[in-house]
Amino acid sequence: MAKVTAFPPLVPFPEAAWREHIVPEEWEACLDAWLSLAGAHLSLSNTDFARVSAKDESLPAFLTSYAEQTGLSHDKTPSGNVHKTRQLRKQSFLLSHRLLNTDHPPGSLLLWEFLADLSKIYGKDHGNKVVTLVWKRHLPSLEPSLAALKTSLIKELDTGLKGDLKTAESELKRLNHLLYSSPEVAAFFMAGSDFVDSLISCYKLMNPPLRKSIISTLYLCLIGLTEGEKPNFSALVDQLYSLKAAAEAHKAGPTNVNDSLVAELVTETPILKQVQQRIETSGSGSSRAKSVLMSLGGFRKAGGSSRPQRLIKRKINKGKGVAFEVDGYTSVHVHRMSLVSQVQDLFPDLGSGFVVKLLDEYGDDVEQVISHLLEGSLPAHLESADRSAELPSPSQLTGDPAPNLAPHSTPPQLPTRHNIFDDDEFDQLAIDTSKLHFGQRNPEKTADDILRDRSTAPNKAAILSALAAFDSDDDERDDTYDVADVGGTVDSAAPGNNPEEDKTSTDVRDAQDEALFRAYRATPNVFDRDAATRRGKARLALKEEIGMTDEAIEGWGLMLSRDGRQMKRLEAKFSTFTGTQKELAPTSWRASPQGSGTEDSDVDGNRNDRGRGGRLRGTPRGRGRGRGNVAGPSGERDTEMARRGKEANKGSRANHNRRDQRARKMARGGFPG
Repeated sequence: MAKVTAFPPLVPFPEAAWREHIVPEEWEACLDAWLSLAGAHLSLSNTDFARVSAKDESLPAFLTSYAEQTGLSHDKTPSGNVHKTRQLRKQSFLLSHRLLNTDHPPGSLLLWEFLADLSKIYGKDHGNKVVTLVWKRHLPSLEPSLAALKTSLIKELDTGLKGDLKTAESELKRLNHLLYSSPEVAAFFMAGSDFVDSLISCYKLMNPPLRKSIISTLYLCLIGLTEGEKPNFSALVDQLYSLKAAAEAHKAGPTNVNDSLVAELVTETPILKQVQQRIETSGSGSSRAKSVLMSLGGFRKAGGSSRPQRLIKRKINKGKGVAFEVDGYTSVHVHRMSLVSQVQDLFPDLGSGFVVKLLDEYGDDVEQVISHLLEGSLPAHLESADRSAELPSPSQLTGDPAPNLAPHSTPPQLPTRHNIFDDDEFDQLAIDTSKLHFGQRNPEKTADDILRDRSTAPNKAAILSALAAFDSDDDERDDTYDVADVGGTVDSAAPGNNPEEDKTSTDVRDAQDEALFRAYRATPNVFDRDAATRRGKARLALKEEIGMTDEAIEGWGLMLSRDGRQMKRLEAKFSTFTGTQKELAPTSWRASPQGSGTEDSDVDGNRNDRGRGGRLRGTPRGRGRGRGNVAGPSGERDTEMARRGKEANKGSRANHNRRDQRARKMARGGFPG
């Protein structure tokens, strides 16, 4: 056999945008070419593989491009032939593993990006094999790539908003697949406290996608310390203490306590539970680890839970099938099947066999079964029974499939609804056929014809006699407040309590109020509370007119003086104004009759209103004792003094007097007074 010297080069795996423009026939040809060349490389012996394949530069380019593009479209449905796509996926993994197992593998395969993409495509088990192989044989070549990534992430995360957060987020997401597959890489990133500090610092930024990536990265790093051949629980406890210190510092600050990386980590991930279980399983548990786990549990958010429990939907066996008799189970009637379904709708975790036992115990009463299940008050033999027991299927049974074909009684049905037409002529089939018709009885008649037909109309005399016998005022008496019904005695003598009180008493009270009101308007002094007034003629005449005592009269006047609304009601009720006004009182301004007022004097000259400065309005200005009027006769001493005072104080009073005089003038309608 001739010695193999070289194979044709492999074309790199195209990007998704390019693959969309490749027709299906050409894509099938590409898959065939890659499969043929990959199979040829894998068929070589170890010596020929190291001599030919390890030196083929096209092979690492194809593997890195395939891992990157397949990792990006890992969640999408593969295009083309599914069988060939899966075969290429398998051969790519074998080629990668064989190249990395050589003494001098290509440098592009020793980068963290390629290992992370392989971990994403092939899962934790296969990815761990590849990463463990590289970690054991080529660690000096892999370590610089991981160190550069760690340094770059620390720098970008510490920079915060000024850094490239998009790149940091994508690198964290890509790194998480490698951390999930390799505990060694997780331990590498957890060495020291710089990486964890940068994650805590960057989590303060309100960037939800980045926050989610940070939580995933920190969780995978901490869990990675508990995995592998030699779990590093000491380093794990140290990191947990640093997280505790960071959480306490955040709690003491001005920000929200729940808005921290530690609170979100212990609430949304099962980190504390898993770490505690793995420490207990390893037998290396210490009081130091327990105390720090308990302290971190105190930062869990109120009302928050760890991961939501995953609901596993399973097919519920409702016991429907051919009736058999095995292990005490007799044939299941369709009515009992419906009862089993009702119970399983509320308790889907219960098996049909266990539900049948419950129905047997409580006489097919579904309400009792549900009540005892909710209260947990089942008998001892049912509490210890297997709750997931199912009814045996026909394939599990042997013997006669129908041992008992005796008919069963039909379960009680719902009551049948009756109406007034039951057992009528139609039910008895005794109706005269001449009364039967389809549709209208007389389809040729119109509405006007029916209204004009008075043969079936009621008698007019009967209608009038019925109306005459009807009394619209004949209503049932309201006995709600009768003495016998209210449960007590009603004082019928008190005003308003006697239901038989007629209109006479109301008229008497109105007459008394009118007489009192007119007396109050004419002479208010007649309501004074002194001995002289009580002995006066006016009071005696008022008492004889209305028949009230002195105390009642004086009390009426006192209450009227205090209640302005009562005064208005009485005025509106007893006013006798007919529209005729004998005298019209003047409204224009007049000087004081004594001639002692100034321009702003009131009509009577005796107003006690105080203007500005606290002086009485109507008094002369200044400190003099003059009582002259500026409008008085010229040449008099008082008139001259009043005019000089006005002229001297015009500046202090401004235009107030002129404004008031204008208001008075406008009140007169602009005519001279």
